[in-house]
Amino acid sequence: MAMKRREKILLVAALVALAIFLFDRLFYTPQHRRVLRLQEEVKAANHKLSELEILSKGLKTSEAGIDLLEKELKGLTDRTLRGEEFRAFLRHLARESDPLQMKIISITPFEEKIAPSDEKKGTVSPDSKMVTVQLVLHSTFAKLESYLKGVDGLPFLVQIDSLQMERNEEAQPLLKVILGLKMYIIPL
Repeated sequence: MAMKRREKILLVAALVALAIFLFDRLFYTPQHRRVLRLQEEVKAANHKLSELEILSKGLKTSEAGIDLLEKELKGLTDRTLRGEEFRAFLRHLARESDPLQMKIISITPFEEKIAPSDEKKGTVSPDSKMVTVQLVLHSTFAKLESYLKGVDGLPFLVQIDSLQMERNEEAQPLLKVILGLKMYIIPL
């Protein structure tokens, strides 16, 4: 039985349709899914790279901040008095008053306990001490101003804690000044 021309065309069309269907099912669809999966992986990798780039920039700024804080801490440590330097500091306070024609009545250092909460916060070294020096002196206002500027210009970390001035009837042109200075001392 011979096939007619129309049947042959239908058979060829059916074989072509079957070949296209098999090509789609066996090759094109799996490859398309694989390409989509790889595109998703590439997007995820790009997202991770952008996150890592942001984190590396943050790390660089953090490192710069840490370096800045370390330099600041080193500067504070350099300006903190040590045992022998404290004695020299007291002598310096007494000598600075001579050229200004000020009269120092008394210099009294008080050692203060540092609260354990300050040590835990990391603000103070556990073996350091805070010392308050109370000076009582007679001076004019202008001479006191230049004396305080001299104390402020010292290469040590000195904080003016209190300042009290009153007229003194005994030394009429002079003021009676009670000055409190606070500093940290690291023992050697």
